[in-house]
Amino acid sequence: MTLRVLLADDQALLRGAFRMLLDSADDITVVGEAADGREAVGLTRELRPDVVVMDIRMPEVDGLAATSQICADPELRATRILILTTYETDEYVAQALRAGAGGFIGKGIGAEDLADAVRTIADGDTLLSPAATRALVARFLATPEAVPPRHAERLAVLTPREREMVALVASGLSNQEIAERMFLSPFTVRAHVQRAMTKLEARDRAQLVVIAYRTGLVRAAPDGDADRPS
Repeated sequence: MTLRVLLADDQALLRGAFRMLLDSADDITVVGEAADGREAVGLTRELRPDVVVMDIRMPEVDGLAATSQICADPELRATRILILTTYETDEYVAQALRAGAGGFIGKGIGAEDLADAVRTIADGDTLLSPAATRALVARFLATPEAVPPRHAERLAVLTPREREMVALVASGLSNQEIAERMFLSPFTVRAHVQRAMTKLEARDRAQLVVIAYRTGLVRAAPDGDADRPS
């Protein structure tokens, strides 16, 4: 299967460099380029790419607004958003996560890492390290300015094991780390997480993190780590 990618960045040279890097991969092809957020939304609706590599700072409609529009469109549910950012802990990253982005990469990323990032996002996984997840949640998603926990009844569709998996994902653990902690196989963990995503209508693991905090399933502990209710 060849993954179809749309590049959205107002810098033509950067788009050209990314196109060259991605087209060098056998399983990835760049199907279009957008110079601003409005064009990115239009081309996403037209081309239906698997992944949009989206810059945040673009003229007129920026990457955050474009991400929100794409992720809010039910017809574009299969499209994942990979955000271009300079700093992984930048406030823009938190806003993009809440908007529905599935991961983040730096503009200085190399060819192999860029291709791997696209594959990771396309597969429905989140591209955010455990440490970055905890820092991001502690700094933004769980601040007084963020939306307070609500709609806990949304979690009623989950089994107890699925709730536990969502809480562990929100704490920043990978499938492998969850498997080791729970004495399960990574395949079993992945299956539970995927079922939870389907039931909660989450696009990817990144949205599971947002849902976990907004429903009160987990909360930020004083040290910045996720604290699961007993």
